[in-house]
Amino acid sequence: MPIYWAFLTYMLLKPGVENLEYPFMFNGVDKILHLCIFALLGCLFMATFPKIRFHWFIPIMFGYGLLTEILQDQMGLGRSFEVLDLVADTIGVTIGYFLFKRLMKINF
Repeated sequence: MPIYWAFLTYMLLKPGVENLEYPFMFNGVDKILHLCIFALLGCLFMATFPKIRFHWFIPIMFGYGLLTEILQDQMGLGRSFEVLDLVADTIGVTIGYFLFKRLMKINF
């Protein structure tokens, strides 16, 4: 999980480049990507800390998403703070949390 977290932080803070040349690229694809990568982060976080309660999980993950959005805005590398990215991040980690819980119920 630490490697994924470091990779995710790097990807979220590196200079952004919009490219609409590919057929799978569309307006808003970044929100879907945020949701998916944060869902994976939520699952990995739960796999690392399986006993964490939801009321602690959400503030930690929300704080991470908020911090990356603030840093994107402050670093001046062509990225900016977007509330919808933060919403997608929060929805993604919530999906990851419940997906992990569901998978653990099925497997055990």
